[in-house]
Amino acid sequence: MRRSMSLLLIAIFAGVTSAQALPGNQIPNDVKERCKADYAKLCNGVMPGGGRILACFQAHIDEVSPDCRDALSKMKN
Repeated sequence: MRRSMSLLLIAIFAGVTSAQALPGNQIPNDVKERCKADYAKLCNGVMPGGGRILACFQAHIDEVSPDCRDALSKMKN
């Protein structure tokens, strides 16, 4: 179980790192929608741009909802 969680976190971090390489650090609309509540709860006040929102999600990954984690992990594809 612990190994599975570690692998999931590695996959999510890899996806987030890849997403930070997107032009203009644009987060796809479907990810914004699925992570809206997480942003309001965990990263409210974080200024968008420069990968700051994605970094905030990384910093709070244990608190990010499963739906948002799934959306973030799919950004790498």
